[in-house]
Amino acid sequence: MELHGYNLPDDLYYDPNHFWVRDEGEFLVMGMDDFAQRMAGEVVYVQLPDDGKKLKAGKKLAKVESGKWLGKVLSPVDGELAGVNEELETRPELINKDCYGQGWMYKIRPDDKSPLSDLVRGPEALAAMLEQDMAKYAQE
Repeated sequence: MELHGYNLPDDLYYDPNHFWVRDEGEFLVMGMDDFAQRMAGEVVYVQLPDDGKKLKAGKKLAKVESGKWLGKVLSPVDGELAGVNEELETRPELINKDCYGQGWMYKIRPDDKSPLSDLVRGPEALAAMLEQDMAKYAQE
């Protein structure tokens, strides 16, 4: 769905830092949403940790860097890193070009999916989150 000119598919889960999570059965796929990639500008580096890395919900999974921004990626769940988008190593700009498709970042094997219910999902919740963040960044 489109909100204030941003593409935010309402079938995904979103964390407060504007990373999305798609439930694909055994795995969760994660990436940066349209709002975040536009605010960051051209993404120049994505940390790609090794598969098998143990993840703890709310703890740093990796980092992403643009010309004007350096941000942490936090794990949405406890689990294990099951895969990374290796194409981002040489083409991090895929996040800017197709953040929900070719620009996906991480694949996670969750221990438990229940923490997903703490993330933002659905049109009304997404609209509220986006409007709050737009107001916050307009003041900065």
